[in-house]
Amino acid sequence: MSGKRPNFLVIVADDLGFSDIGAFGGEIATPHLDALAADGLRLTNFHSAPACAPTRAMLLTGTDPHIAGLGTHEEVLAKSQRGKPGYECYLNERVVTLPQLLRDAGYLTLMSGKWHLGSTLETCPHQRGFTRSFALLPGAANHYASSPKAGTGFPKQDTLYTEDDRFVTLPDDFYSSDGFTTKLIDYLDERTDKTQPFFAYLAFSAPHWPLQAPDDLIAKYRGRYDAGPEALRQERLTRLKELGLCAKDIAPHPIVAKNKTWEDMNDEERARSARAMEVYAAMVERLDWNVGRVIAHLKETGEFDNTLILFMSDNGAEGALIEAVPVFGPYLMDFIDKYYDNSLDNIGRPNSYVWYGPRWAQASTAPSRLYKTYTSQGGIRVVAFASGASLARRNEIGDAFSTVMDVMPTLLDLAGATHPALEYQGRAIEPMMGRTLRPYFSGETSDVHPKDAVTGWEFFGRRGIRKGDWKAIWIPAPEGTSDWQLYNVAADPGEIDDLAASEPERLQEMLGLWDEYVERVGVVMVMIAT
Repeated sequence: MSGKRPNFLVIVADDLGFSDIGAFGGEIATPHLDALAADGLRLTNFHSAPACAPTRAMLLTGTDPHIAGLGTHEEVLAKSQRGKPGYECYLNERVVTLPQLLRDAGYLTLMSGKWHLGSTLETCPHQRGFTRSFALLPGAANHYASSPKAGTGFPKQDTLYTEDDRFVTLPDDFYSSDGFTTKLIDYLDERTDKTQPFFAYLAFSAPHWPLQAPDDLIAKYRGRYDAGPEALRQERLTRLKELGLCAKDIAPHPIVAKNKTWEDMNDEERARSARAMEVYAAMVERLDWNVGRVIAHLKETGEFDNTLILFMSDNGAEGALIEAVPVFGPYLMDFIDKYYDNSLDNIGRPNSYVWYGPRWAQASTAPSRLYKTYTSQGGIRVVAFASGASLARRNEIGDAFSTVMDVMPTLLDLAGATHPALEYQGRAIEPMMGRTLRPYFSGETSDVHPKDAVTGWEFFGRRGIRKGDWKAIWIPAPEGTSDWQLYNVAADPGEIDDLAASEPERLQEMLGLWDEYVERVGVVMVMIAT
């Protein structure tokens, strides 16, 4: 590389499950991601927040979301949290962002995709360090431009997307994964100084609901999921074992779901459920195709060999039964009934609006417990890999514990930049909590964090605290209990064998660490039923 600083391409998928891509055990056609993962380092012990906005805050600030301003989602902010530090629902002034520091260090900073870190022009990507940006501001939207726009409860399209410092509307042929990728490639093409290193952030909104994809891709998966989610779960688990991504004797957590089993559904219900999964698979394949477009562009321009690529999901698979969620259900279901056509033959098209539910989600999070919004492993252990420049470890599987907070210190380290620690441009800021992955990528170290490192999670009142291989979680019934649970996640990755009763002293230690975490990051506890 002749001393040239590396480029960075960070790709984030939205609600992608752990085993959805081929390199992590999936049956969906993802050849471009599979090739990158095979040539790189698959990270099997990489952790996010339980949901999208907190994870994105961690990624771009290197610290806990309760510090950065995303202690919860704007859509569910409780009265007791309003006005509290860490609950601004946008990146606050207590943090400096990765693009700000990389831009200060001479990098061109580019973003295309989902933001979810502020819903106004004053809090959009342009204000937090991106030289060029095309962004979907909220957490979800139709993937097509040609979708119903009338009705209350959903923001109008002309307040959903920004380019740089202004709101923009979409072209009629827009499809999210295609449009985000095209815009990023355009930004790369517009560079006037080809010697300037770049940081490119491609944040897909797929495969987040509503599940929508091109007809031809949906047809490709017709019939593939007719055996149901339990059969897919066993298929994926078998493949994970064959790939060496989990132990051959691993005990997966039992499925936890309130909706009907495949056997209890009638033919129509099974057909609709399978169709939703077919559309989901099509969305993932289209995402992969677009990753291939970016990789081809980097190779054509001679930048590929000098670009470090990081790929990850922002949380575990989305398993909510959205119609049953008090926060979203009533107005969302009324809106869908009025403006969308969810007949079987129309599912997946621009004027349909569906999701796939907890059983399909747990086909992809297995052997872990539960899915998105939970502090169990199924909600926070996500698919991730590194590939390309600055990576000595190739075609390897890495099992060291790491988190999305480690991305910012890693990229700053590789760029030769530093975090200002406690002050930036005359204002007080918080230090990073993550650690650089550089020595792990190079093979100098076998761990990223010290064995006794402590990491906490909180979302919707669900709690988690980890020290080394030990993890305590609090998840209320029916998915959990009224008590704290204790697991050794190295020996029991499925979080099945609760050791709280047999290890009371260790549990008390973990609860003390939880209290310290709450005080350190400023958690304001609120329970939200889902």
